[in-house]
Amino acid sequence: MLKIGDKSPAINSIDQNGEAITLEQFKGNKVVLYFYPKDMTPGCTLQSCNLRDNYQMLLDKGYVVLGCSADSPEKHIKFIKKHDLPFPLISDESKQVLNAYLVWGPKKFMGKEYDGIHRTTFLIDEKGMIEDIISKVKTKDHTSQILK
Repeated sequence: MLKIGDKSPAINSIDQNGEAITLEQFKGNKVVLYFYPKDMTPGCTLQSCNLRDNYQMLLDKGYVVLGCSADSPEKHIKFIKKHDLPFPLISDESKQVLNAYLVWGPKKFMGKEYDGIHRTTFLIDEKGMIEDIISKVKTKDHTSQILK
């Protein structure tokens, strides 16, 4: 289990445009790294749009925002265009990042158990250390949880 004060795991993946994206690129900035289950689903849309609507406030507080799911870059592009998202989305189809952050694992829905993404947000400081972990995400009001 990752905890506050731990060094955040490395990210070596691609964004929605197929461009390489690493956590190292954002060293010197505070990072909001939010993991969400799936593009275009109701909860994920609410969460992403809440961050979009408060994006300038997050920037003003010194945060870079990065979303991450196992969706393909093509799905991310559609999600970004449909909801006018101003921040990059990491495509982690291999689940390398999801596993490194320990957000991939067993879930239950309507009595069925399956593997999936646990909606979790990591706040990472300028030096790459985990400053906070939000595991009980309020999709409609996520920004206030980040800025508390």
